[in-house]
Amino acid sequence: MRFIQLSLLIIVCLTVPCQGGDWPQIMGPYRNGHAAASESLAAEWPAGGPNLKWQRPAGSGFAGVAVFQNVAILFHRIEDEEIVEALKADTGEVLWKHQSPVSYKGTFNPNDGPIAVPLIYKNRVYVFGIAGHLQCLDFKTGKQIWSRQTHKDFQVGEGYFGVGSTPLVIKDKLLVNVGGKRQNAGIVAFSLDQGRTLWQTMPDDASYSSPISAYLNGSFVALFITRLHLAGIDPENGNILFQFPFGKRGPTVNGANPVQVGRHIFATASYGVGGFLGEVKVNSTSEIWRNEQPMSSQYTTPIEYDGALIGIDGRQDVGPARLVCFDPVTRKVLWAEENYGYATLIEADNKLLIMKTDGTLVMATASKEEYKELGRAQVLNSTTRALPALSNGLLFVRDTKSLKCLTLNNSGQSPVTPDKSSSN
Repeated sequence: MRFIQLSLLIIVCLTVPCQGGDWPQIMGPYRNGHAAASESLAAEWPAGGPNLKWQRPAGSGFAGVAVFQNVAILFHRIEDEEIVEALKADTGEVLWKHQSPVSYKGTFNPNDGPIAVPLIYKNRVYVFGIAGHLQCLDFKTGKQIWSRQTHKDFQVGEGYFGVGSTPLVIKDKLLVNVGGKRQNAGIVAFSLDQGRTLWQTMPDDASYSSPISAYLNGSFVALFITRLHLAGIDPENGNILFQFPFGKRGPTVNGANPVQVGRHIFATASYGVGGFLGEVKVNSTSEIWRNEQPMSSQYTTPIEYDGALIGIDGRQDVGPARLVCFDPVTRKVLWAEENYGYATLIEADNKLLIMKTDGTLVMATASKEEYKELGRAQVLNSTTRALPALSNGLLFVRDTKSLKCLTLNNSGQSPVTPDKSSSN
């Protein structure tokens, strides 16, 4: 049953063409935290943890890498430049580098580097900088094809932490959580070839949630979480097909991506917002429930597994945080690991790869029956917020000091050790 469900999901939800093992966008090939079916992980790790393939310095920012055809795209900031680098995935060799000036200074948070994960699509790389600089680069050379200054073009304010939403490709459009509420440009569609504005909709500020493509009632729908809404958008023209209130005013943030479970849509946030489940039918939508339990996640997106959701309930900054598996329709908790700590998750080969913000990497069985830990290792030594990426047995993890490539198939490299120069 799980294989059939996943196969259908691949057929209807894949918007970024990729080969087995690619990780070309946020949360993987299908934007849902599941790796390609071809990924095969070792059942256990060697003493000392996963083997280290290579490592290199990284600048500021929380953007995880994207990987396509053995090329990893790193997006970070060094001094007054946002830098996009293409690296050979298996060696870390720099293939090209593109630099652009940035003057953003963190206010609520000291981070001044990019947060949004790069997006690779048809030999183009799309990056969305922390100050709203949207760029399209050539995947082979790094040459800039077009760019837009979205904050200037759509009168967008700086926000609490700058820009943090990865754009989404559907057909010939790049859909972006821009946040230009003064110009009814909360969400904007740009042409892939030239970056022209094709449509704009919703008088909303942006969130830090990245949109997904969902197949609902016979057509593709772009699911966005903005500052105050969960909305289904027609990607062709920007028409709002449905929307639910989600989020609240004041010092709150919507950071997790929406999750589709059949005809249901789940959203979660912290700061007193909690979890939400809505149902989308052919001619109507309805709210199923809205509650802080069983999941109020600060920014981690839960993973759907066999109809259940597995993810983090709680906050990274003040805690506590637990790892929980629950039925999204009934809200029944199937299992929970209390005081687990904050983390982000990947599912591959029926295993969970859990990257904790304290730099600990955990491997556990993917199951809605129980939590069974298979391995644990300290792989980074400073606060780790960036989403990990998995490609052909290589796991890419980074903090604001270094990027590390770990091999999860016991290929004989040296065991990984934390970077002693890193600090919180």
